[in-house]
Amino acid sequence: MAGGREIRNKIKSIRSTQKITGAMEMVATSKMRKAQERMFAARPYAEKVRSVIQHLARAHTEYRHPYCEARPLKRVGLILIPTDRGLCGSLNTNQFRTIIGAMREWDAKGVDADLCTIGAKGARFFRRIGARIVAQVPHLGDIPRVDDLLGASTVMLDAYERQEIDQLLLSYNEFINTMMQQPRLQQLLPCPLHEVVGDEATELPRYWDYLYEPDAKEVLDFLLRRYIESTVYRAAVENVACEQAARMVAMKNATDNAGNLIDDLQLVYNKARQAGITRELSEIVAGAQAV
Repeated sequence: MAGGREIRNKIKSIRSTQKITGAMEMVATSKMRKAQERMFAARPYAEKVRSVIQHLARAHTEYRHPYCEARPLKRVGLILIPTDRGLCGSLNTNQFRTIIGAMREWDAKGVDADLCTIGAKGARFFRRIGARIVAQVPHLGDIPRVDDLLGASTVMLDAYERQEIDQLLLSYNEFINTMMQQPRLQQLLPCPLHEVVGDEATELPRYWDYLYEPDAKEVLDFLLRRYIESTVYRAAVENVACEQAARMVAMKNATDNAGNLIDDLQLVYNKARQAGITRELSEIVAGAQAV
């Protein structure tokens, strides 16, 4: 009964895979909870710093920081934060599709793009399509650290200060809930004059200036760099939470699909086994009658 043996081996193989995907689902669930805690802890600080920066960008001071000055757009810098590993559904695919769409729009306007990739997947994909990568962090891990991100941020900030790029953007996945993650493309420099609510940019209802001590230049130089670093760190921890949530859902779907496939193969096996038994009985009866 070769057919039945092949089906049994197939069921055994799928059951082994199901155990692996089930274990990966549990691991991703555990990591997702910890990643969410880091994400929720990083959000308030980053959002408050962004609010302060938006007011500073509108303020009228004797010192106007270069990070707040818009200039003609000839080259764009993009800090890209995808995942380190795969097996997380369409998370990276949706993000890369958004970036490629933006790059096509820039190319149509004659604007070039420099990429800084954080994570293995982004560097591999955009190197394959021929994008210009000026800096990269090859491995981010499950627990991002600010120190690991400083180098990438510094490279892009230095390029902006040297006017090698005229705009700095940040791409990451935003955690909506366990079942939904959305790719985001956020402007970092020049400092945004608007607040973003959902996908809509709205005017600030009011804004104010600050008293600077010791002087505006020293305070703004420090604060604006901390703004970039905190925003990139917040995006990194949020992207890790998205990665674990997407992997948990993908592995759960894989485990469920494996169970459905095993049930279908078990039914086929039972039918094949029944047909074999019926055939053997028919042969036995025919042999008895012939005797």
